[in-house]
Amino acid sequence: MDSIIFEYPLAILSIIPFIVCAIYCKIRFEAIIFPHAMLLQKTSQKKSILISLLKWLSVIFLIIALMSPVIENKIEIQKNKGYAIGLLLDISRSMNAPGYVNKFAIVKRIVRKFIKKRVHDQMGIVVFADFAYVASPLTYDKSMLLKILDNLQVGMAGNRYTAIYDALFFGGKLFRSSNAKSKVVILLTDGENNTQTVPFDVSLRLLKKYGIKVYTIGIGANGDFNRAELVKIARETGGKFFAANSKEQLRDIYNEIDKLEKSEIKSNKFIQKIYLYQYPLFLSIMFLLLYLYFINKRGVV
Repeated sequence: MDSIIFEYPLAILSIIPFIVCAIYCKIRFEAIIFPHAMLLQKTSQKKSILISLLKWLSVIFLIIALMSPVIENKIEIQKNKGYAIGLLLDISRSMNAPGYVNKFAIVKRIVRKFIKKRVHDQMGIVVFADFAYVASPLTYDKSMLLKILDNLQVGMAGNRYTAIYDALFFGGKLFRSSNAKSKVVILLTDGENNTQTVPFDVSLRLLKKYGIKVYTIGIGANGDFNRAELVKIARETGGKFFAANSKEQLRDIYNEIDKLEKSEIKSNKFIQKIYLYQYPLFLSIMFLLLYLYFINKRGVV
C-alpha cells in the first residue's frame, strides 16, 4: 500500500532559528507623525499581516521540502520452490465400515488442515474405489479444492473394490502439464489393490516419467491394508510408507509429510519511491516572490 513519509523528519527543527529570529530580530523603524495617521496605520496593519503570512508560508513549505516527502510503495515478489501435490483418497465402503469411527470423516478433517497449510502449492485430488477418477485437477484455488473435498462421500466410486493402481495412473496424469520442480503424490488407503484397468508397471512408468514421489499411507488395523504393496510403491518412487491406526497417528503423518516436502518461499522486497519535494519547494518560492513583491511595494527592506 502506498504511503507518504518524510525521509528527513528532523529537518522540521530548522524552523527554530526562524522563530527565534522573529521574536528577537525585529526591524526598528523611525516614527513619522503626520495628520490622519490612524487610517494609514490600519492599511499598514493589513499589509503587514499579509506580508507576515507570505513569509511564514514560504518558510514552512521550504522546511517541508527539506524534510523530503516521498510516496513509498513496497513491492514484494515471492519465489516459491514450486510444489505440486496430488492427494489420492480411498473412498471405498471400508472407509466407513463399523468398528472404526467414520474413518473417511476423520481423513477429510486432517486432509483439510493439510491443504490449508500448503498455501503456495498446486494441489489436486484423485478418488478411488471400484474405479478411479480426478475429483480436482492441480490448482492454486484452495477454496475450490476444500469445497470438493467437503462434498466427497464414501461410495461415490463404487463400494466393492479398491483400484489402487488405477488411482496411481490418474495421479500421474495430474502432472502432465505441470512445470513444478517437485511433484508429490500422497496415497491413502485402508485396503489392497483388488481390481484394475491399468497394470502396476504402467502406472509406475508414468510416475517415474514425470519424476513423481509417492508417499503411501495405510490406515486401519494390521491386516486391513497390504503393507508390502504400499511399501513397494513408496520405495519404487523414492517416497516413504506410513501406517496409521488412530486419528492422532494420521495427523502426525500428514504433519511429517508437510515438513519433508516444505515449500521454500523466498521473498524479494523492493521499495519504489516517488519524490514530492519539488511541490512544496515550488510553493515556497512562489510565496517568497510574493513576499518580496509586497515588501518592495511597501518600500520596506
